[in-house]
Amino acid sequence: MSDVVRVEVVSPEEMLYSGEATMVITRTLEGGEVAFQAGHASFLGALVENRTRLFLTDGTVQDIAVHGGFVEVSGTPTTVSILSDAAELAQDIDVEKVKADLERHELVLRMEHDEAKLTEAIAGKKVAEIQLETAGVTFTA
Repeated sequence: MSDVVRVEVVSPEEMLYSGEATMVITRTLEGGEVAFQAGHASFLGALVENRTRLFLTDGTVQDIAVHGGFVEVSGTPTTVSILSDAAELAQDIDVEKVKADLERHELVLRMEHDEAKLTEAIAGKKVAEIQLETAGVTFTA
């Protein structure tokens, strides 16, 4: 099938996904959301916190919370490699834990004055928001 791309999503802990897709959408640091399909030109980009979507050949979509890293597109056939600092499949996200994390970060942002703790809470809040978005959950702390 010439209309598919080979996809590998790797975190430091594990290979999260290895297979084929018709399209991959992710978000890069300077370029915003970018979509990759078969025949895409070679590409290398830094990733930001985002919900990456893999449009699988069976018509389903695999959502993955990606927390930084790099995306590389190369080869014939086209291969999309996502090397993430941390990532998790939507179905593996512990929604109740993430909701509690988000509430904790919001509390720190409202009550804390220490710059280091505020910076940590801002980063943690962004991670939690991406995890909830990836899991398909709408929640406001």
